[in-house]
Amino acid sequence: MLESDLYIACLILTGRRALVVGTGPMADEKAQALEACGAEVTRVDPDGYEAGLLDDKLLVVATTGDGELSGDIAAAAEERSMLVNVADVPRLCNFILPAISRKPPLTVAISTAGASPALAKRMKREVEAMFGSSYVRLAELLDELRPWAKENLDSYEARRDFFESIVNGEPDPIALVKEGREEDLVALIERAKEKAS
Repeated sequence: MLESDLYIACLILTGRRALVVGTGPMADEKAQALEACGAEVTRVDPDGYEAGLLDDKLLVVATTGDGELSGDIAAAAEERSMLVNVADVPRLCNFILPAISRKPPLTVAISTAGASPALAKRMKREVEAMFGSSYVRLAELLDELRPWAKENLDSYEARRDFFESIVNGEPDPIALVKEGREEDLVALIERAKEKAS
């Protein structure tokens, strides 16, 4: 049975060091994804790998295609309490890389627990079609409300209820954005503020 007890988290990698061991398109893809998140990426050919390269890194991604070398990399990373991902070998990973859809400020991660990267990619395409620019705009507007909520609502529960009253409000805020009716969305937000205060 496939593992499904993954603890999902988003890593802040800006300025953090990462190592990618491998060459070719897969290594390129992994390195570019890390760099897009602000990581300082070192790339090394499998022939140039040595365990000492791990010493100042937060994580390592191995795309070597060499089972013995991949096992050595995973073991050396585990000894250092590092995050390690070995492409296509879930048993050597202590984290997996989901399919990612990025539409800032929204990020959606999709995992099949390593069962099928192809299925995860299909799901990513479907998610991107489902959650378009209207969701991005609503997220931006909700982010602008966070300072007000922090200043005026003194408990986690009050802030939670306030934001849920907007997101699940009537009329539907997503429909309002899609229809270009931001003035009605602003009115919905103002009603939520009055009720929460």
